[in-house]
Amino acid sequence: QVQLVESGGGLVQVGGSLRLSCAASGRAFSSYSRGWFRQAPGKEREFVAAINWSGSTYYPDSVKGRITISRDNAKNTVYLQMNSLKPEDTAVYYCAVSFGVDGIRLSDPNVYGSWGLGTQVTVAS
Repeated sequence: QVQLVESGGGLVQVGGSLRLSCAASGRAFSSYSRGWFRQAPGKEREFVAAINWSGSTYYPDSVKGRITISRDNAKNTVYLQMNSLKPEDTAVYYCAVSFGVDGIRLSDPNVYGSWGLGTQVTVAS
């Protein structure tokens, strides 16, 4: 059974940085695409970043230049480095795994089969 565990969330001031981690267990994930989404209260789940099995990355325009996704296949872990944080980045951040999907389709939460429980990120102004 696939398990994803996010960590690294917390309270940070505007302009600060955080690095989220998502550790996967249960199977080898080197051939899977990995994604990060976030959800603020009262809002829909929003795509933040994705990385495919070969290391290609995808971001929405809203986070380009501030957020970087990376992966360590040896550790089955994906990271989300977030810089220049803004109050609107406040949300619960979720990681997810997708098999056999690449490109812009990775922005669709429906292509992901397994999700973590999320980690809270709060940016204080």
